[in-house]
Amino acid sequence: MEYKHLGKSGLKVSPLCLGTMLFGRETPSQESQLIIESARSSGINFIDTADAYVGGDSERLVGRCIKTSRDHWVLATKLANKMGQGPNKGGLSRKWVMQACEESLRRLRTDYIDIYYLHKEDHATPLRETIMAIGDLIKDGKIRYFGVSNYRSWRVAEICNICDNLGIDRPIVSQPYYNAMNRMPETEHIPACKYYGLGVVPYSPLARGVSNGEI
Repeated sequence: MEYKHLGKSGLKVSPLCLGTMLFGRETPSQESQLIIESARSSGINFIDTADAYVGGDSERLVGRCIKTSRDHWVLATKLANKMGQGPNKGGLSRKWVMQACEESLRRLRTDYIDIYYLHKEDHATPLRETIMAIGDLIKDGKIRYFGVSNYRSWRVAEICNICDNLGIDRPIVSQPYYNAMNRMPETEHIPACKYYGLGVVPYSPLARGVSNGEI
């Protein structure tokens, strides 16, 4: 397996990342564990989940499955989606960023997250507030790096500029919806990521089953 630096960071990941959006629902526990073990034995060291996947069950399952091999994995998870009742159980406010991270750490049975993605834009919260909270999580050792998912190119630029002004490390990765059915990221997003030094880890490379004929 040839590992690649993610963006301009020193972090090396396998060319393939194991996505776990359906782990704990369509993919039951035992099958999920077999998939993770097979990925590891094949040299894959990059695994992706999110707090909102299956109401947190994906994180719980991933946490159980990688507990004894945690050091092998580059573990990525995400926040921003609604995670319960109440006005502050979602989004990217400082309050929720801090709380969501703690809850993900508990579900994942780990004391740190390698890559913490902002899962979607939150137009109600100033970017500066979110980035300062992320910076504090990095300082506290609870996350190693951060990234963005489903962000527009100009927002990526804005985040990088705010990070530079605050002395916080820039995000190292962007996760756009990119595949043969949707090549829009090629026009602006991928060039922006290259300019600002972010790696690109596309999600749904088979267009949610369209490209391989499942849908």
